[in-house]
Amino acid sequence: MTGKTAPAAKKPAPAAAKKKATPAPKEGAAPKEGAAPKEEAAAKEEAAPKEEAAPAPAAATEEPPAPEHPPEQPPAPTDESAPIPTEAGAEATPAPAEGSPAPPAELPAPEPKVEKPKEEPPSCPLSLAVEEVSENSFTLTWKAPEQMGRAGLDGYVVEICKDGSSDWKAVNQEPFLSTRCTVPDLSSGDKIHVRVVAVSASRTSAPATLEQPVLIREILQLPKIRMPRHLRETYIRRVGDAVNIMIPFQGKPQPEVSWSKGGQPLDSSRINIRTTARDTIFYIRQAQRADSGKYELTVHINGAEDKATLDIQVVEPPGPPQNLKLVDVWGFNVALEWTPPADNGNAEIKGYRVQKSDKKSGKWFTVLERCTRTSCTISDLIIGNTYSFRVFSENICGLSDSAAVASGVAHIEKTKTTYQPEKIPQRDMMEPPKFTQPLTDRTTTRGYSTHLFCSVRGFPQPKIIWLKNQMEIREDPKYIALIDQGVCSLEIRKPGPFDGGVYTCKAVNPLGEASVDCRLDVKVPK
Repeated sequence: MTGKTAPAAKKPAPAAAKKKATPAPKEGAAPKEGAAPKEEAAAKEEAAPKEEAAPAPAAATEEPPAPEHPPEQPPAPTDESAPIPTEAGAEATPAPAEGSPAPPAELPAPEPKVEKPKEEPPSCPLSLAVEEVSENSFTLTWKAPEQMGRAGLDGYVVEICKDGSSDWKAVNQEPFLSTRCTVPDLSSGDKIHVRVVAVSASRTSAPATLEQPVLIREILQLPKIRMPRHLRETYIRRVGDAVNIMIPFQGKPQPEVSWSKGGQPLDSSRINIRTTARDTIFYIRQAQRADSGKYELTVHINGAEDKATLDIQVVEPPGPPQNLKLVDVWGFNVALEWTPPADNGNAEIKGYRVQKSDKKSGKWFTVLERCTRTSCTISDLIIGNTYSFRVFSENICGLSDSAAVASGVAHIEKTKTTYQPEKIPQRDMMEPPKFTQPLTDRTTTRGYSTHLFCSVRGFPQPKIIWLKNQMEIREDPKYIALIDQGVCSLEIRKPGPFDGGVYTCKAVNPLGEASVDCRLDVKVPK
């Protein structure tokens, strides 16, 4: 061997190489260029028997066996040709001769194609139900499926089939994404089976079906007006505002709707009425006070009817009060009177606003707001000033555009006054002593200070004397006697058994005397 490697086989067989190895021919045995095709043909016929009969030379045993998956290497030019080990019984292809062109490198085997997982279809729609049934149609609703599939959902297809038939017909030719569908053009009395499927890019879901067929028939419903809550009271709008009211109702078959005011039909030049299958709309572009009143709405079906009343009030600011006059001026005060306005603006007068203006500044200041009476008294005016007064009326729209101004003015004059203090008669406050709170019996423990309390009144202030067992208690540090605003107290500090007895409090003044007593017991702990 020369140490140069021969081109690797397309599929090497390591098992055959281990059994027998074909010795490489010597340099002198290499075929010439012209004899290469002939030798190739002869080699194909003699390869198998020669391979089996040729003994393995010693040099071949020293080479390691070929790996199970040898790396592919391009063929290298060499002066010697080496046989390529093949499987048992396979034809051996000789190496190209020296100087001959090398055969092209064999391409690697193509990798097997990995099969893509099949796309899962979407799950079936949920909660299929009938929403409404009429004499020639019905309406279905459902919810989206839980699983949409990888490609997403293209839409839904609704199919119907008459009861007793197996011919399913699609209601919609193209899938749609809405979860609500109305099936029209049906005959009254038919029983219709329904199913809905979800459609994705490549597959469809299992159908969602109704357990029972849908019976096409008209469901009778009595007429009923569903008046909104805010319209059950008076509906108030200002002059010039738009009135746009929608009132829903129900009933089957389609009810007839009529409006009237005071038993007369409405003026179509001012009021527009638009009615649909489920509601009626009352519209006025610019409301006027003449549009105020009660409107009657009637909904009836074949003799059955329901009525409702709509009360509309169109208001505007009121006029000014009338006959404002200055009634009286005294001291720092002025009295005013007036009468209600001639025009209340089609609304109740909430009150009046009174303002004043002094001659020096000429500015108006509000004195009273929401005054509900037609008269008032204005106080705290400044001496020496001259005042004018005006009054506005007020309703739900606000203040009147103009005010009523008093014809006269009020001049607050300076007056001389003399202060005369009121004479208060002297009262006799003399009173003999009287106890308002007596002493109470007490029980205490030896060694613990205690207090005795009572209260007394009298004028002049009485003198307080404390007695123990009818003996006056004088300056003894064991006893502390106090009096504060008629409350008398006696503190007995750390009493002993001999301090028990009857204690008396005596009050004395020039008009008389009074006394109260109590009993004090001192216990000795065991």
